[in-house]
Amino acid sequence: MSITVYGIPNCDTVKKARNWLDSKGIAYAFHDYKKQGADPARIAQWIAAAGLDKVVNKAGTTYRKLDDAQKEALGGEGAPTVLAEHTSVIKRPILEHSGGVLVGFKEVDWECALG
Repeated sequence: MSITVYGIPNCDTVKKARNWLDSKGIAYAFHDYKKQGADPARIAQWIAAAGLDKVVNKAGTTYRKLDDAQKEALGGEGAPTVLAEHTSVIKRPILEHSGGVLVGFKEVDWECALG
């Protein structure tokens, strides 16, 4: 099973998720948004799989700093582009695996999907 974790390495939730994967001996690739960027087409796939509300992190300071036009674009077809430009607005981590996509880290969900 090929697994890729997307996120920012210094995010506490990403650290917890990566530690959980390591403790289970589950191999994965890590994609760092800050160094490697984010692909709008891939983000669109996440939105299609998990829903826009799950993928967008509205609780963070980066979201609050977006201007009204960017926030409006997040509600429609422009969401993948805005998220690719402002990767901190993407909920973290996002895990792609052969069975689909997991958004955020909830140990029980990850255990069900990967355990």
